[in-house]
Amino acid sequence: MTKRDTPQNSMIKIVYFDEESASDYLDISAGGKTAATSEDVKERTKDVHAKVEAGLVAKLSWLPFLGASGELSTGAGASAAGKSILSKTLSNTILTDYLAKASEDRQVVQLRDLRVTAPKDSMAYMKMFTPYMVMLKMDEIPVDLARMDEVLVGAKGYYELLGEGVDGTKRVLRFNIKAFRNNYGLTDLGRMNLVFHGILVGKTFEHALGMEAEMSGGAGESTVTAVELVDGVDAHNEELLNVYDVILAGVEHAG
Repeated sequence: MTKRDTPQNSMIKIVYFDEESASDYLDISAGGKTAATSEDVKERTKDVHAKVEAGLVAKLSWLPFLGASGELSTGAGASAAGKSILSKTLSNTILTDYLAKASEDRQVVQLRDLRVTAPKDSMAYMKMFTPYMVMLKMDEIPVDLARMDEVLVGAKGYYELLGEGVDGTKRVLRFNIKAFRNNYGLTDLGRMNLVFHGILVGKTFEHALGMEAEMSGGAGESTVTAVELVDGVDAHNEELLNVYDVILAGVEHAG
């Protein structure tokens, strides 16, 4: 479902936010005002950061590593705390600006009521389980299972999942593995009722999501088996699916 003529619901839980893509989107949307837009975000962030930092000094001045003076800017631990606040404030500023802009942009498609799954032979399916493989001890397997997750993270930054609507239509959702928030991950997407903000970036076949197709580079090719030749099955009638790069995923409050 991609309707925009329904009342706007407020986002109450952010599961995924591709901050870099959102920042690029805001700059591109501003046209020739990219420098001004970026500078405006920075200035607003600094103002909020200064206020929050001042409040933090008052609340945490009793901590030994901050010193008796309570000067947040002079301690190593305080410096780390300040950077954390600045990073969080900047992220929230970009999120707020993105939501305001995307709500009126029809190029940012809002996808709802989707059943999200990973094809069983895909890299996304493998990525869902590799973090748990460190617990397995299987000496007879010549592959270092504990390092498989590390290898996948280094080899592939975006992972594709299938999103199936209530009417049976499918589309491909691509996620930046580093953009998940609050310790969520790929496995959580299929368990939650989420709205996805996506930008249409291309098309692909469902079979192209498999590891074999991806590693061979034959993402757009369909192979014909002997059985299909005998039965007269057309192996090239597979439907092309829309591919969306997901910028944000979260839970909405209807009201």
